Amino acid sequence: MNPETGGPCQGIRNILPALFDIGIHSEVLCLDDPESEYLKNENFVIYALGKSQSPWKYHPRLYSWLLNHLPNYDIVLVRGLWLYHSYVVAKAIRALKRKNQFDVPRVYLVPHGMLDPWFQQSRERKIKSLRNNIYWHLIEKKVVREADGLLFTCETEMQLAKKTFNDYQPQSEINIGYGIQLPPTCNQFMKKAFEDKIGEKICWPFLLFLGRIHEKKGVDILVEAYRRLLNNSITLPKLIIAGPGIESSYGQKLFNIVKSAKELNDMVLFPGMLSGSAKWGALHTCEAFLLPSHQENFGIAVVEAMACSKPVLISNQINIYQDIQRAGAGIVASSTTEGVENILIKWFKLTVEEKNKMAANSRKLFESDFTAQSAAIKMLDALKL
Repeated sequence: MNPETGGPCQGIRNILPALFDIGIHSEVLCLDDPESEYLKNENFVIYALGKSQSPWKYHPRLYSWLLNHLPNYDIVLVRGLWLYHSYVVAKAIRALKRKNQFDVPRVYLVPHGMLDPWFQQSRERKIKSLRNNIYWHLIEKKVVREADGLLFTCETEMQLAKKTFNDYQPQSEINIGYGIQLPPTCNQFMKKAFEDKIGEKICWPFLLFLGRIHEKKGVDILVEAYRRLLNNSITLPKLIIAGPGIESSYGQKLFNIVKSAKELNDMVLFPGMLSGSAKWGALHTCEAFLLPSHQENFGIAVVEAMACSKPVLISNQINIYQDIQRAGAGIVASSTTEGVENILIKWFKLTVEEKNKMAANSRKLFESDFTAQSAAIKMLDALKL
């Protein structure tokens, strides 16, 4: 449930209160230190077993916990694949069925984009894709086949999952959608919290990238596109790249590129991960939101930006990009340096009226398609609870 791990845990925090409002009680089992600061003050039950002990995320207490507690639930949602937790849930369900347990819950897997073909086809992931291919044939295809179904956050994610492995045979596939809670209204406290994180007065206008600093997110092509346009004497606002991962080798490489390039040094800021008031301060006060990802099953940060009435400038590898195009809520291009350049050029050629209309369209799309309340109702209907 660590927020630094990305979208799935934020998705849980968004959907559980909405499910509670329509009469569904939910609890979370996770492999976190129970004393973690980020687990405090949650408004739902969390069982934190302690941190896992290997890259596979093995935990010695998880199997026995599942055997003892799974019969208490109607439905189990396993979020994410390729790790010990999805394997051991399937193992525990088989054991309960052998014991003729009548109270065996239905189990659904929520891949969160982890069956996207990009992970197997990307040139930068050759070793990881080979590992996944072996793991799929030994373990994961059986986990997928034995589950009662797979739940997807959008139609495109569901269709792409069919193209990754030839022997993909789930019992059912359901597009349950996805959504977020209504964001808090912008106030001076948020702006101040954001200023404190970047260490200077908010420089209006600015463009915002908010997410993990990771090769999948296309941060390198964003920086390179910015460098090219600045070198061509195109006037740009500051770019704020906010998120965890600057300490990684990829993040440090980007940081060094920015600091060593005279044209980028004062134009690109890395404030680190933003959360709470600082995050909402950034989203509410940016001119537009940028995400040139190479793969994104949904993109919670994209929807958070739309909820704050911000146009979204994104790649066509974000699975809800067609909804955004149809609604006129942003600008879409390929996840290449040239694609990002085109997005930026198109954005700055818009008139103030056109930008304002795009901002209004963003908010309308959020309200019609991407609220947590609508996602909860859709999930309830899909699972027939």
